[in-house]
Amino acid sequence: MHIHILGICGTFMGGVAALAREAGHTVTGCDAGVYPPMSDQLRALGIELIEGFGADQLALKPDVFVIGNVVSRARLPDGTPKFPLMEAILDAGAPYISGPQWLLENVLQGRHVLAVAGTHGKTTTTSMLAWILESAGLQPGFLVGGVPLNFGISARLGGPAPKGSERPLFVIEADEYDTAFFDKRSKFVHYRPRTAVLNNLEFDHADIFDDLPAIERQFHHLIRTVPPGGRVVFNGLEESLTRVLSQGCWSEQRSFGSAVSDFMAEGEPSNFEVLQHGQSVGRVEWALSGTHNQLNALAAIAAAEHVGVNPRDAAQALGRFQNVRRRMEVRGSVQREGGVITVYDDFAHHPTAIRTTVDGLRRQLDASGRASDRILAIFEPRSNTMKLGTMKNQLPWSLEKADLAFCHTGGLDWDARSALSPMGNRAQVSNSIEDIVHQVTQLAQPGDHLLCMSNGGFSGVHARLLDALGQPQAPR
Repeated sequence: MHIHILGICGTFMGGVAALAREAGHTVTGCDAGVYPPMSDQLRALGIELIEGFGADQLALKPDVFVIGNVVSRARLPDGTPKFPLMEAILDAGAPYISGPQWLLENVLQGRHVLAVAGTHGKTTTTSMLAWILESAGLQPGFLVGGVPLNFGISARLGGPAPKGSERPLFVIEADEYDTAFFDKRSKFVHYRPRTAVLNNLEFDHADIFDDLPAIERQFHHLIRTVPPGGRVVFNGLEESLTRVLSQGCWSEQRSFGSAVSDFMAEGEPSNFEVLQHGQSVGRVEWALSGTHNQLNALAAIAAAEHVGVNPRDAAQALGRFQNVRRRMEVRGSVQREGGVITVYDDFAHHPTAIRTTVDGLRRQLDASGRASDRILAIFEPRSNTMKLGTMKNQLPWSLEKADLAFCHTGGLDWDARSALSPMGNRAQVSNSIEDIVHQVTQLAQPGDHLLCMSNGGFSGVHARLLDALGQPQAPR
């Protein structure tokens, strides 16, 4: 089968492309404004990438066009289609399908799917779960919205069904964002999991959801698809998830996080005991920081138990977990007289995720005896929700533990300077990457930690900072 993927460089669609290629299909695709790591991964797989969405690609005549949710029927100010290829597909009556639907029909059918949903931590928890199953010798397939460092790839088909099981295992990051312009259900409704992880839930995606109850409704649609022999793993600290479950659950439930949950943690996030029903069943010692990662670990352990992995073995496997690219990834450092300046890359973009990331780094510095080190938070409100300004007033709260903050506005329709005004002179704003780099390098001191946060490429700000500070970008 030849499939041509529109929006191929998105993290999800890039994973679909990798799986299709591994399954022996011919894969081509198109996108605009691509950036690593997905573009690098696709080129390494030998997948032909076409820049833009030109109608001339109809001449490729694939068996089916697979449509990413970046594609719409939108028109440019001059009235021409933003995605002329999609218009040509519709006009020609050519076959097309959404990415999640293609995945269900061609990969997930007949597998035990373990789906990880939640506003935050999906990529990391999915990677943890895949690594736990891999360490147990279960050879899971997976599709992750990032690149787990333990695997070096974002997706693979996986091996046969484990001994004693009828179904091969497949771990997938389950996104609540809509499927395609012609299918407004959440992506995860297509996945039909037997093990569903509900990591957390708060308001996000203001471009497609009116309010939190609208997202809760989609999460309950996911629960409705879990079979009676399945398991729903949920965060016992989240009132929103309690409301979701109260609408009905027909499967086994396992909670984590709260003092009365099935799975709890005791100790610091970098070194903690895992408790099941109050009894110690393992210990996690790793390089990760932050309470959020502690909760992610509990979720992964509870999900892995459903497919036969002993929690003690799961905890030991997490001790070898290397995190995910663009999750507190050190991009390089510069030696200065008096100390080192370190540059990080992180995917945080929602205010809660920004706060969690900054707090995690602060806690790590405090625990290592470096409480005097400064954190310089460099971020861009790039997600659709942040562009709308729905959560702009939460930004000072999210950056509370940062010593200085630098916001790249990039043509926002709302006043970032006003939104950040409660931070006083601790916050600077500019719509120019060059200005941001200049501001940061003028104020950076030995011992500083430059934390760059964006869900996009951020115009290569990491390399620019390292260059400006006097050190080429570290090899990746």
